[in-house]
Parts: sequence; structure tokens; C-alpha cells
Amino acid sequence: MQLIPVKLKRIDTFLQSEVDEGRLPGAVYAAGIGNNVVHEHAVGYAENRNGIQRPMNMDTMFDLASLTKVTATLPSILKLVDEGAFRLTDAVGLFLPEFAQGDKAAITIRHLLTHSSGLISHRNYYEIVSSREELLRLVRNESPDVKAGTRVVYSDLGFILLAEIIHTVTGQRIDEYARENVFHPLGMNETSYCPDETLRGRIAATEEFSNLGVKVGVVHDENTYTMGGVSGHAGLFAPLMDVVRYVQAWLSPDNPVLSQGIRKSAVRSYTEDLNGHRGLGWTCRWDGYDHTGDSWPQTTVGHTGFTGTSIAIDPVSKLWFVLLTNDVHYGRENKTIVRLRGRVHNMLSAAVMDEG
Repeated sequence: MQLIPVKLKRIDTFLQSEVDEGRLPGAVYAAGIGNNVVHEHAVGYAENRNGIQRPMNMDTMFDLASLTKVTATLPSILKLVDEGAFRLTDAVGLFLPEFAQGDKAAITIRHLLTHSSGLISHRNYYEIVSSREELLRLVRNESPDVKAGTRVVYSDLGFILLAEIIHTVTGQRIDEYARENVFHPLGMNETSYCPDETLRGRIAATEEFSNLGVKVGVVHDENTYTMGGVSGHAGLFAPLMDVVRYVQAWLSPDNPVLSQGIRKSAVRSYTEDLNGHRGLGWTCRWDGYDHTGDSWPQTTVGHTGFTGTSIAIDPVSKLWFVLLTNDVHYGRENKTIVRLRGRVHNMLSAAVMDEG
């Protein structure tokens, strides 16, 4: 398999037109196969509101939003599985006592990873609490809507709880554990929660809030903001090439963090008999959240983030695409990213030429 560069340039033209028409603030993206980066480009603006206009650059940093789930929390959990700290079939109640009773006792770590725990998708905790401790107490005391293993509901709560399990087992918060055990070993040296104020000029702006102004370098997700910027479901900031390093390492036989076996386990669907197609953390093809268009390989997995970020990888062909945008900068009510992602991924798959 190879990618045809002239066809990849169609993506540049298309995304530039989205910027010119005012539908997208900006984007940075890269496509490749395995360790090879075949195409990379930046368009538009890192910030373009209230008289401030900053161009998007290749080293612009992004609020990854829910990509945090698969770039911080997922590899941290899988590394601990590799090390024998727990099994995916272990009950959550073994680590969080609030889950050791009633219907909650049946929920396993695998249920949380596959969004089949029965927990709701989201709750606006930030409207009723003002501290990390209060919010975590409420999440720990949630009860499932349905029996575990009977329905797929994409749930931020599940990944908040996975980060709590990591904290319980290792004594480190997710930001500390992931930095030492995932980001540094993979060379993701600019990836972090709560980026330093000195990096503000490199960070893509997200949404404007009435009480905070335009967020730049401050996590967009309100619940994570209430938690001090650190959570298992959101909060991570990174530039494009750090995300590319993560994707390439995921596809490499020489990943220094995760075994081949656990990575293979993570990319298969565990919910074929339910109402969605979910791997461990990853979204599989034809799930309702699948963003990879109409013609990517059946073995593709991926994930998206609410701010406008996404990853797509095919573990078989090693094809990958990372698209980072600040789509919410023009307001969440104007989001066009869902349809845009599918169109861009169709254009990328059209640039694929099979060898032989």
C-alpha cells in the first residue's frame, strides 16, 4: 500500500476552502503508513476572534478533548494489565469500594473500556460542585441505568473511573502516571495536562465562555475544568507530531510501552451483539461514533474529541491519519466537524494505491 501525494493535496484544498468560507477556524493534520509520514499540512487560524488573529502552525498545540481517553487513560490501563496489576475482567469494586455492591458489583474494567458498563454518558457535575473531590465523589456514587454488558453508551464517567483505578493501584494521578509511563517513553515530550502559561502563544484557542473569555491553554471540558484540568476523559494538550508519535508507536512491533498482545486485544470489537462496535477504548468501524467515512478498511479503529480532534488507524495496513482542529472556536452550535471528518477520510482513502 502507498499514498499518492497529489491526491492527498486535495485535502489541503478542501480544508482551506472550509477556512475561507468561515466554517472551520483551522486545522493541522498528517497522514502516513507505519513509521512514514507521507503528508502533513496546516491551514487557517489558531485563534480568530475579538480582533485577535493567530495563524495555525505545524507546532500548534491542541486541547485533545476525548482523545485523552485513548492517548492517556487507555495506554495507562493496558500497561498495568501487561504488568499484572489487574485483569480486564476484574470488577471495578475491587479498586473502588463504591462499586462493590448492588448492580454496580457486576461492572468490570472491560465494561468501562468498551462503554458497556450501563453508566450514563455525561452529567453536568460542574453546575452543582466546585471541586475535584466533590465531583469524583458524585461519579463514584453513580449507579448504572441498565445492567452491565447489555448496551453501549459512550460514557465520560467510565473513563473518569478508569483514571481513579489507576490512582488507586499506582498512587499516581493519571497526569503523573501517563507522563512517566506513556508520554516520556514514546517521545511525546510536549504532551501534558495543564500546559504552562508560557506556551499560550502556541495553543489553539477553543470556545469563548461568558465568564472566562476565549479559552487558550485552559481545558474546554467543563467537568475537567472543575477537576483542576486533569481527568481520564479529557484535559490533555499536545502538538500534532506528539500524537503522530503515539499512533506510530501503536502500530509498531517495537512499542516500548505496550505489548503486541494487548494492542491486538484492544482493537477488536467486544460489543458485536450490542448496539455499537467498541474495542478497548477505540471505536471500531460502523459504530455510531465511527468518523472514518465510507471506504476505510474494516479493521480501522479511531477516536474523536469534541474540540475537533481525531485519530484513525488501521492495524493491518498500518494506514493512519491524525486531524487536529479547533472547530469549537467559532462556537459549539456552529460545529461542522462531524460531516467534515467523514469527507476528509474519504479523500484520504481515495489516495491509497495498493501495491501489486
